[in-house]
Amino acid sequence: MERVYRPVIHAAKTVFFLQGTKFTMLGTENVPREGGAVMAINHTSYLDFMYAGLPAWPHRRYVRFMAKKSIFSHRVAGPLMRGMGHIPVDRHKGGEAFATAIRMLRAGEIVGVFPEATMSRSFELKEFKPGAVKMAQVAGVPVLPVTIWGGQRVWSKDLPKHLGVARIPVSITVGEPIEIGRREPVEEANARVKAAMQAQLDVQQAAYPALSGDDLRYVPARLGGTAPTLDAAHAADLHDMTRTRDKFTG
Repeated sequence: MERVYRPVIHAAKTVFFLQGTKFTMLGTENVPREGGAVMAINHTSYLDFMYAGLPAWPHRRYVRFMAKKSIFSHRVAGPLMRGMGHIPVDRHKGGEAFATAIRMLRAGEIVGVFPEATMSRSFELKEFKPGAVKMAQVAGVPVLPVTIWGGQRVWSKDLPKHLGVARIPVSITVGEPIEIGRREPVEEANARVKAAMQAQLDVQQAAYPALSGDDLRYVPARLGGTAPTLDAAHAADLHDMTRTRDKFTG
């Protein structure tokens, strides 16, 4: 698999270099040198898959991401996703993906998960699905809380993308591994993970260069930006889901 993954990483790093992306990475020492872990990642950009894998690369660890099954059907992305050992997820039948992730975790792999399931239009943390915590608990591995900030300015939902030379700062933080007790209530563990990620994100947002003008669209309303509120973003997500259902049932 690494015969595919390794050149993809080098290609991605070349793209970031050409874009002039200015990375700040903290906590790379928290990525385990060996053994399984669930990497829980916030989701504000289409490039989060690429960003989240970077902190693992100094230790030559590869992250196997869980991604929606439709990506694996794409004529270009599909072969790459399979070649890199990523995990297809059927949102209507998630049991198979869960079982595959458990096998990989027990085999010592890092599995990347977006607990929010879909991208956050508000750039706030949405409600966390319990899957990441459940996988860590069943497999007996820690959760690595990973937060990314700034990537939404490169390419996010409903907003202009800046894939050329934009020199956009992107901050990536890996928190200390969070151990999940074998009998700990999943709801409590999920809340602990979300709280840790919110605390990390607060620090990153406070340290990020101040934005103004049109760039305020990339800043949460809570912080004085013009991004949708959590409620408005949730309504837009529901609209998308309804439109998708209508397309397949109409």
